[in-house]
Amino acid sequence: MSSDSWLPPDEAGLDTLAVHAGTRSEQPEGAVTVPIFQTSTYTFRDTAELRSHFSGEPHRMEYGRYGNPTQVACERKLAALEGTDAALLFASGMSAVTTTLLALVRAGQHVILVGDCYRRTRQFCQTVLAKFGVETTLVGAGDLGAIDAAIQKNTRVVVTESPTNPYLNCIDVAALKALKTKGRRFKVMIDATFATPINMRPHARGADLVVHSATKYLGGHNDLLAGVVCGSQPIIDAIREMQGILGGIVDPHAAYLLIRGLKTLPLRVRQQNATAMRLAAMLEAHPKVDQVWYPGLESHPTHAIARETMRGYGGVVSFALKADLDATSRFIDATRLFGIGPSLGGVESLIEQVALMSYIELTTEQRAAIGISDSLVRMAVGLENVEDLEADLLAALEAF
Repeated sequence: MSSDSWLPPDEAGLDTLAVHAGTRSEQPEGAVTVPIFQTSTYTFRDTAELRSHFSGEPHRMEYGRYGNPTQVACERKLAALEGTDAALLFASGMSAVTTTLLALVRAGQHVILVGDCYRRTRQFCQTVLAKFGVETTLVGAGDLGAIDAAIQKNTRVVVTESPTNPYLNCIDVAALKALKTKGRRFKVMIDATFATPINMRPHARGADLVVHSATKYLGGHNDLLAGVVCGSQPIIDAIREMQGILGGIVDPHAAYLLIRGLKTLPLRVRQQNATAMRLAAMLEAHPKVDQVWYPGLESHPTHAIARETMRGYGGVVSFALKADLDATSRFIDATRLFGIGPSLGGVESLIEQVALMSYIELTTEQRAAIGISDSLVRMAVGLENVEDLEADLLAALEAF
């Protein structure tokens, strides 16, 4: 490799890309890892260099809100992993989602959003975008017929997760792309946080944009906040322009931590896939469990799509107990290896009672109306020994 290049996606496997993509062959002082460029401002040698910069030849760093060398290295690694032209880092996953949507839509346009998705994404579309004259239509998860019927002449973007949160529904991205017939100019935006590029690469199947909360699996250690959007260079350039206005930039130290986390992403995800699959099967067979949602199980409503489109099924398992609100809380409290927390994707296993963690302000009836039962549990497995996690769950199931 030359000093200003990185391995493109078609020259290496994902494991190799995770380690080497985005890394210059000649780092400052011969460093193995990408340095942290902890600076907000970059100076110019003279006004001639300044003029050259603003004419675009050659482009260089100017101010921290518009880019940072540590950030750029991380973006190149992420683009390589997703198989896209470019990537853009943000301060959080929500910043990636909101900035991207604000860059894509304007007053009088229309967004289609899958209802079974992160509640804050839904809230942004239904409240904030609505204030700017953008209409949002909610459709059922994976319901291509409903999406087709909802498409209008002014539909600008279809937003979905795959798998979704919390019921882990998967969508056939290629079939969704096929709805883009003549006269339909919408973009397909997939939040693939739960999948990661190790389990699925939506861009290769037709997604225009792929979004991640990098806080989760990409970082992998519960120690950073970041988000990323990946896509073609022209779209990413437009989103970058919006980011420069809104200011949701990533800190260079967070970018450094993300680079570190990405190097072990394939190893971590494969282990979490295996652990989650085993625990999902165990829970499905348990008499105190009413239903399990995991794409790797044949009982999952979108298992066939997941089997066709994913290399692994992820580290999140959702399940409903044969219990009421309080009994489910006793189960949660009885676990010992699972931290009670709202995130996922790290090396530590986490668990939450969805009704309390995300919808505590609603009544049981109000939660039921949006498909959230009092006994719904979301479990995000980490890297602990699977036998230990299994024993912990079995003991907790006996405690209520």
